[in-house]
Amino acid sequence: MPLQLVVTAIGPDRTGIVSKLARLVTECNCNIIDSRMAIFGSEFTFIMLLSGDLPAISRIEHLLPALGLELDLTTMSKRTSGQSQTHVVSHYVLDYAGPDKVGTLGAITGLLASHNIYIGSLQSATSPSANGVMMHTQMTLELAEGIDAEHISVELFALMQQLGLQGTFQAQQ
Repeated sequence: MPLQLVVTAIGPDRTGIVSKLARLVTECNCNIIDSRMAIFGSEFTFIMLLSGDLPAISRIEHLLPALGLELDLTTMSKRTSGQSQTHVVSHYVLDYAGPDKVGTLGAITGLLASHNIYIGSLQSATSPSANGVMMHTQMTLELAEGIDAEHISVELFALMQQLGLQGTFQAQQ
């Protein structure tokens, strides 16, 4: 059974970083199961989920810090196991935008957590506008059996109105 390893890297953005990280993964005989990359300010950020047998995972754990030093990246790795499966009844997308205020994301995610709603992905960004700084956030949500989507929708829209946000909560196709 293959092992899994989460690898993160952050450092100054330059051309070729992804290529060198992917080459190391290949040389260590690992497979990239999932990955995400983003630029925050002038910093490159990358996270990968790798799979491989014990010698492959051990090798990449050993070689990654040296490549990180070479590329001026802060790297971290952690062994993990496959995600336990819950019985997901439906997938939803929550998309909202409005004035950027401290605590908005915490209020929304707090409401979701209080209903045991799993956040599968989250993207959030801010941008300047004539009315100040605006934010836009999109989340994919997994609702387990017994969670009433209509009730969640009512609570979400009440909270969004209180926070001055406009948004949608829709079943994912």
